[in-house]
Amino acid sequence: MRVIGLFAAVLLCDVVLAQAPTAPPPAARVRRPGGFVPGQDRALGDPVQISRGKTLYEIGCRGCHGADLRGGDMGGPNLLRSQLSLSDKDGELIVPIIQGSRQESGMPKIPMSPEDGKATAAYVRSILATIGGQGTPPSIGQPVANILVGDAKQGQIYFDSMCGSCHSAAGDLKGIAKRIPDAKMLQNSWVSGGTRSGRGPAPSAVSKARIVTAAITPASGKRAEGKLLRMDDFIVTVELEDGSVKSFRRNGDSPKVEVRDPMQPHRDLLSVYTDKDMHNVTAYLVTLK
Repeated sequence: MRVIGLFAAVLLCDVVLAQAPTAPPPAARVRRPGGFVPGQDRALGDPVQISRGKTLYEIGCRGCHGADLRGGDMGGPNLLRSQLSLSDKDGELIVPIIQGSRQESGMPKIPMSPEDGKATAAYVRSILATIGGQGTPPSIGQPVANILVGDAKQGQIYFDSMCGSCHSAAGDLKGIAKRIPDAKMLQNSWVSGGTRSGRGPAPSAVSKARIVTAAITPASGKRAEGKLLRMDDFIVTVELEDGSVKSFRRNGDSPKVEVRDPMQPHRDLLSVYTDKDMHNVTAYLVTLK
């Protein structure tokens, strides 16, 4: 009887559990409007008000706070990191400052009506809402900048004169536009001198070409040449071709040390390139498929 009673109790429990309502699945995580700031849930603003606010910002605020709100030429603070801007909900914090509440701190009074001030605040909040993570500039929903604005023919002329002694369109750079199809990444790669080992699509030959080497010629003894591991005023150490490591004590100019850094020409050219040069060369390099 005890066994039958226990079985009945278990059966009754199963029936009750089967009839119990099933807990709803957790809601899918939806990106909260208002940017990355915790607790700052904000409804999306009125597009017409935001558009008007953008115009007002360009006229009255851009000079101090910059086109991207990160500070301008006249020394205004970064609004993307301003706690006041991040906490504003409907102009209640921004509008008083526009109207002169912080003149003693260097923020001049801007001739705006309260309605225009609210529109400007709405525009600022709309930019804050595009921030994907703390410290990063607004990018969500923003058009990707097109860097292919150069002249490929002029780029080839510049390449032949400034880069042709070390690089070749038919040699090490053959097919580079296929290896690095993203134009922005391609431009960053050639300006810096190539992709580092282990990162990006550049072949291993490029990373090997970046190795700094040194040739050491002692007053007496055999000349040594290899990968430079260390050099200071007292010692120079190289890794030889067979993998062994050799160090030399330095005393002034003895022994003679000749360092070859393949990346030095790229570093030297960083102060020579103009924006036009870089865009032209990039426009040329994307044709090397």
